[in-house]
Amino acid sequence: MSSLTSLDLSQNYFSGLLPDVFGNLSNLEFLGFSDNKLQGLSNLQQLYLDDNKLQGVPESIFGFLNLSHLSLSSNNLRGPLSFHQFSKFQNLEHLDLSNNKFLSLSFDNNVHSILPNPAWLELSSCNINDFPEVLGNLQNLQFLNLSNNKIHGDIPQWFNNVGNGSLDILDLSHNNLTSVEHLTMRNILVLDLSFNLLQGNLPIPSFGVIFFLVSNNKFSGHISSSFCNASSLEILNVSHNNLSGHIPKCLVALPNLESLDLQMNNFVGSIPDNFSRSIYLESLHLNNNQFEGRLPLSLTHCKQLQILDVGANKINDKFPNWLEGLSELQVLILRDNKFYGAIHSSNTKHTFPMLRIFDVSNNRFRGSLPTTYIKEFKGMMNVDFVSAEPDYLENNNGSRYYQESVMVTLKGVDLELVKIITTFIFIDLSKNMFDGEIPHVIGELHSLKGLNLSHNKITGPIPQSIANLTNLESLDLSSNLLKGEIPLALADLNFLEVLNLSQNQLVGEIPRGKQFDTFSQDSFEGNLGLCGFQLLKACHHDEGKLPQPTSSSNDKFGFGWKPVALGYGCGMVFGIFMGQVIFLTGKPKELVRIFQARPKKQAKRTRKRAHQNQRRVN
Repeated sequence: MSSLTSLDLSQNYFSGLLPDVFGNLSNLEFLGFSDNKLQGLSNLQQLYLDDNKLQGVPESIFGFLNLSHLSLSSNNLRGPLSFHQFSKFQNLEHLDLSNNKFLSLSFDNNVHSILPNPAWLELSSCNINDFPEVLGNLQNLQFLNLSNNKIHGDIPQWFNNVGNGSLDILDLSHNNLTSVEHLTMRNILVLDLSFNLLQGNLPIPSFGVIFFLVSNNKFSGHISSSFCNASSLEILNVSHNNLSGHIPKCLVALPNLESLDLQMNNFVGSIPDNFSRSIYLESLHLNNNQFEGRLPLSLTHCKQLQILDVGANKINDKFPNWLEGLSELQVLILRDNKFYGAIHSSNTKHTFPMLRIFDVSNNRFRGSLPTTYIKEFKGMMNVDFVSAEPDYLENNNGSRYYQESVMVTLKGVDLELVKIITTFIFIDLSKNMFDGEIPHVIGELHSLKGLNLSHNKITGPIPQSIANLTNLESLDLSSNLLKGEIPLALADLNFLEVLNLSQNQLVGEIPRGKQFDTFSQDSFEGNLGLCGFQLLKACHHDEGKLPQPTSSSNDKFGFGWKPVALGYGCGMVFGIFMGQVIFLTGKPKELVRIFQARPKKQAKRTRKRAHQNQRRVN
């Protein structure tokens, strides 16, 4: 096969050494062995060996002087490795050594040393402690990833020379950086400084920046209106900082904005009401701040909006049924605010057809449960579970750099879902003032994973249709006014991990078998009419069986309550009858003599039996 130029053997089960025969393929330009179990290598030109079990880089690899692409990421490379060894590849364009957590990558800071000069350099998770000064001499660098290392302190002044103005993408996330004072961000399009220890005022993004990610730091102060000069911004994430003040109105009107994440800060005031008529905005995270007032009606301009999270603020408003027109909306979170009134639909024909997460918990909603909406939650009825790989809600262009996240209460625990899997279907209407019964139509939401209706005033029985929710993992109906028995069919919910039916008015026996045998007393307490082994309260079955004796302190003679009640009732009837006879006949003395004679006759019989027994003994 001397004419072979490309060979891809990725994603197999090859192990052992790479045969030297590959070195005889003189025209071979591309060889792919990604995702195998190789333990050794020979040499080649364009080589992808990521996701294997390599423990070292054989010297034979450095024999291919025309190598332009080399990926050794996600292996078990360990021990010292000099970055300067790759300078032999004069045509090197792409070098990826990332995700080798046992590797000790060293740099010679001698400016006169020969260096590889790639355009794409990935050194994530390589145990780098300081900024390698030699990076300032890489004149062609366009992509640099130094994330998930141990780099600490300030970004040095010389770092602005990296790429000599050609650097487009810079990822310094997940380090221990404390200051970006000297970073000019010249010509950078994508900047990721998230998950560091950065403090002070927010740096101002340059005019052409597209992705600006500075979440999970210690920045404080306000968002400057100068941010609005970066009109090319598509993703802005300043979440999980100590920022405060009002949001500049111009920020929500940026024409190319796709994702705005301001969650977990201390922003105040009203949410600006000048969202542009943009076809781009897909996600808006304003949760866990101090916003107040009403939701802005201009959100209806954002026809592509998929995620709206305004939870944990001080918003005081009615339910925004005008959001029904957003046909792409998949996540709606209004939890922990001051929303009030009934939840009812407008006249929109198809309401929230794509919704997958609906959380309005801990507000002041009242009235019946929103049955009209539940009937239209098509996105919760049929979800494709065939895909072998999990599918996540993410920004179309920025999925490599940014993952969507929301705050929910799942299985009784407050969690931040850093990746929103599309098969996570969840409804939380808890901690409101809903009344009425649970609609049977809720059983049509076959893809539902979590349902929380707790802490309301819901009445009536638990509908049998809930047993149709075969994917349900968490069900909380606690602290309501539910009556009747627990449907036996709920025991067939094989994925149910968390169940809470406590503090209701349920009666009868708790179903046995399968998942129900795993639930503790906490799941059922506060229902005085329930019985079962979970409550250590036996159930009495009266199907032709005699009452079983108990050791109750109130029942020390072994009688059940039914014989006692029967005797009491008969005695009372007899007493009333005899009283009436006495009153009508006026002969109480005769009755007294009859009852006085009974103990005398009984004593006489006793003495006679004792005398007979004594004679037998003698």
